[in-house]
Amino acid sequence: MEIIARFLRKAPKDLSCHQFCLGASKAIARHYRKSQWERLAQHPEERLTASCVVYSRLRREIWMIGDCQCLLSSLTPQHSPLTPEYYDNPKPYELELAEQRAAIIHASPLPHDHFLRDDTARAAIIPRMLETMQQQNKTYSVVDGFPVDEKHVRILTLDFHPWEIVLASDGYPFLEPTLAASEERLDWQRTNDPLCIGTFKATKAFAEGNNSFDDRAYIRFRV
Repeated sequence: MEIIARFLRKAPKDLSCHQFCLGASKAIARHYRKSQWERLAQHPEERLTASCVVYSRLRREIWMIGDCQCLLSSLTPQHSPLTPEYYDNPKPYELELAEQRAAIIHASPLPHDHFLRDDTARAAIIPRMLETMQQQNKTYSVVDGFPVDEKHVRILTLDFHPWEIVLASDGYPFLEPTLAASEERLDWQRTNDPLCIGTFKATKAFAEGNNSFDDRAYIRFRV
């Protein structure tokens, strides 16, 4: 994240999505030693890897690389009050793995508290997760220092009417038009289904003492 943020601070304002993918990848690649390249080519799970959602003000485009989320609300009078449209770009195997983990927990005789302390169900799907990482930048896109598979990058183009935009990581199970509402839904999930095996399923739980099951980022702005 820090490497990509530094790259963006110095990037030209007319940067295209393609140029972003090339530049961000090169920025990460510079942190790999030459002796690591052969190993990293065979083991994507060991690469520095990030999902990104970027807004280009000049191009009025949103670039979704990897598993991220977006809400778009038109601010034109005919769309008032705000009616946000939701977009995401999930990894193709994420839901399958989350379903497998949930099935293991539901079938287990162990109490649910056990999995909050020691998520053996997640441990059981780790080998499959590592297998799916072999498809990194083949069946889904990420920024990892290797060429980004741009056919899996989602680009949303806005017209020149005013819009309210929310960009977020996938750490919010329910994305809302405000940070407070998104945090409230996250807290509801933690209180009611901390294992994330119900209506919302994830490959990990809210570990004991944590207020989230994943890293999260949220920004809202108008253009």
